[in-house]
Amino acid sequence: MEKFHFISQRWFAVEKDDGKIERILSAASEIEKHEFSYLLTKRTYHSISDSHLWFSIFSHPPSNRFTRVQRCTCCFTLFYVSMFLNIMYYDLSNQAKSNNSTNSASLAVGSLQINSQQIIIGIIVDFFAFIPSLLIVQLFRRLRSRQKQLSPLHQALYKIKPHLQSQKKNNRKSSLTFPWWCIFIGYGVCAILVGLSILFIIARGIEFGNEKTEQWLISIVTGFFSSIFFSQPIKILSLAILFACFYRKSNDDYEANEFLDNNQVDLDNDEEYLHSIKKRSLFTYRPPVRANRLNESEVIYARDRRLQEIYMWSIIREIIHYLWFFSLLSILTYTHRDLKSFNQVDHLQKYFLNTRQINSDYTTVSTIYDYWNWLENSFVGNIRAQQWYNNDPPRNLSGFINDKTNRFIGWATMRQLRVKSQLCLANNEIILTCQYDYSLSNEDKHSYQPGWLNESRETYSFPISQSFQYKSSKDLNTYTYVGDYGSYEGGGYVYEFRGRLVDLQSNVSQLHQLRWIDDKTRAVIIQLTLYNPNVQLFTSVTFLAEFLSSSGVYPTARFEPFNFYEVGIIVCAWTSVGIYIWRYHQCERIGQLFKETNGYVYINLQFASYVNDILTILLGFSCFFGTIKSIKILRFNQRLCLFIETLKYARAELISFSMMFSIIFIAFLSLFYLLFSGKISSCSSLSDTARMLFEITLMKFDAHELIEASAFLGPFCFSLFIILVIFICMSMFLSIINNSFRLARENVDPHNQQIFSSILKKFQRWTGTGIEFN
Repeated sequence: MEKFHFISQRWFAVEKDDGKIERILSAASEIEKHEFSYLLTKRTYHSISDSHLWFSIFSHPPSNRFTRVQRCTCCFTLFYVSMFLNIMYYDLSNQAKSNNSTNSASLAVGSLQINSQQIIIGIIVDFFAFIPSLLIVQLFRRLRSRQKQLSPLHQALYKIKPHLQSQKKNNRKSSLTFPWWCIFIGYGVCAILVGLSILFIIARGIEFGNEKTEQWLISIVTGFFSSIFFSQPIKILSLAILFACFYRKSNDDYEANEFLDNNQVDLDNDEEYLHSIKKRSLFTYRPPVRANRLNESEVIYARDRRLQEIYMWSIIREIIHYLWFFSLLSILTYTHRDLKSFNQVDHLQKYFLNTRQINSDYTTVSTIYDYWNWLENSFVGNIRAQQWYNNDPPRNLSGFINDKTNRFIGWATMRQLRVKSQLCLANNEIILTCQYDYSLSNEDKHSYQPGWLNESRETYSFPISQSFQYKSSKDLNTYTYVGDYGSYEGGGYVYEFRGRLVDLQSNVSQLHQLRWIDDKTRAVIIQLTLYNPNVQLFTSVTFLAEFLSSSGVYPTARFEPFNFYEVGIIVCAWTSVGIYIWRYHQCERIGQLFKETNGYVYINLQFASYVNDILTILLGFSCFFGTIKSIKILRFNQRLCLFIETLKYARAELISFSMMFSIIFIAFLSLFYLLFSGKISSCSSLSDTARMLFEITLMKFDAHELIEASAFLGPFCFSLFIILVIFICMSMFLSIINNSFRLARENVDPHNQQIFSSILKKFQRWTGTGIEFN
């Protein structure tokens, strides 16, 4: 049968290219059939749809006898043969790595290590696995169809056109084929290969053990996806370019034969194909084919409908993608916050702060005496496990605190930061010695003898002597800590709470006698790390006591829980990838220290608490913006569309109003702070004053406090703020919103409402419901 090629390389669609559905095509010449772009496109598409063993399961040519079941069988066999060959060679890769660990470079990704030996073995495994898979694929491809009795229609056709039957026989003789019953041989070979592979994999896996088997499975999965998405596409593209450049036989068009049936007989002028779908599917609906050609107006109508349908499907895909994204984001964000962390923090706060005892309440500490009292009578006794309620000794609780549930990671440290003594100037005469507030310039970094003496003849224990020696942040592995009244460097004078309870009580009492905390002390930071095995939570605990030059002690406490064992839940936002990697290495480091020291090593999680705060902020804002994005998804609702359009119209005016409002608010902020900073606690700082003014804006205020501060200025400033901010500024804000809403309602776009109606109608058609949506 003579064949003609008609090359278009253009779309026949109302919504693509130039929108034409009718074109005049002339028979392609030999030059056109040998063009590189045409051959490359044809070869690449056919290779991906038929030659790629994995992708061809879903996109194989319809007339190809190599069925999907056979392709799945080949893929299943190839996978198990690869696993079998890989596990046979895997031990060699580990042996090569151990023998040549210093000479070969390796890449480590978590517990997975990849080196050159493993790559070479992987190539060899792919080569050997390719041979049996190629033989099985060719066996299935070359099977002849089972001989069937010709129907009367075909017998009549072969009598009218006998060249069709002869051509069919010639095609059979031109290529090597196998009888139809060889299909049983193919399935049998596949079953044997899979069975033997499973047998050897089980036997070899038992010899490997659990750890090596897990590494082998990771390498198998990695190689599997690499073969599908990297190796196979590169092979197909390379072969396509090679055939397009050097193999250009147009007569043997194998790709076209996959989609053409040589036995098809042309229809006469009075015949036509009748394509009618009597039964409508739940998801697809096709109107009956009409023989009449579309005129120009009908094409325009069809184009508009098609574009509207494409836009509708893009919206549906956007909604599905958003729901999937938001569900994953919510799961990762909310599971990052362990539900048991609140109970852990609440318990430790009540346990260490000791708020129920008036004489040893940490939150009420205001003098140096109060601090020593809490330290000696409450804190020291709580950091060692003591007798049970029935006076039984605390067996097997070494390293636990007195609540019997939290264990120390190492020991607790108490670090002090001091200032230098400086001479004060009064009327240009030096008369006194002053100690100012803490700063980097006046921090004391000298080492002393016990009692803050330069020399001492008395002998003290090693922990006491070391507590008067200055150590840098590098030696202590500590970082800057930010308090309410200053930022404190990582160095200082450190006492370590190590040893028995009796020794700790004796040392703390001796430090009290030696005036370890005096008038030059500006901050005392107690840091400890706890681990609760019941809930698998690490907790970084920090007690900060700030000693100001104006007298007074201001204590704060911070409890930061971590869960290092659920590192997989941290992969949420792209901005958190670096933190995830850091936390993963921290998990490995802590686990290794646990294994080496059984938990008797000091681990400072101060920097970890900072990173955890950053991660929490990132996750919080990711969830916030992810929720805000739902407004874009719901933009087809008419009322919500009005809300969005109102904000667009009011954007410029709101920016100008915000600048004016900021100037007025800053003016009142300065006024209230300068007038009442020393009289009202809510005006003691700029941040407190701003919070008070915002509360007044929300009509939440205490007028008696202002009157007591100043009988005239208090009510006057308050009234002035109410008139300018509440009455004038808020009225202007509401006027801007009202005017923008009016413009948005007048210029609303009806296209979005039409899209929304189309989606609802499509939903009705799918479900077969007759619900009317208004």
